[in-house]
Amino acid sequence: MAQFELTEAQANEKTMVILQSLLCLMREKNLLTRADIEDLCAKVQMRAAQHERDPLPCCAEGVTAAANEMTQIGDYIGKKYGGKHRRF
Repeated sequence: MAQFELTEAQANEKTMVILQSLLCLMREKNLLTRADIEDLCAKVQMRAAQHERDPLPCCAEGVTAAANEMTQIGDYIGKKYGGKHRRF
């Protein structure tokens, strides 16, 4: 059984691959718009900026890394699938 145990880093990597793939698939199927992805990016960045007041606490490094990752995902999805930007 020990061969199937994952380190925390490996588990995090697997989770990221699944979540990235899910976001891309949802955008590809038009379940998410480019504006939805941009809204999600903004919400993650807001949580990172206001970490101390976050109602769903997590470690500061994790939320900052999530904001950076979400920005990269948003940029990739925007370039690959296009679509309308959100309205301000």
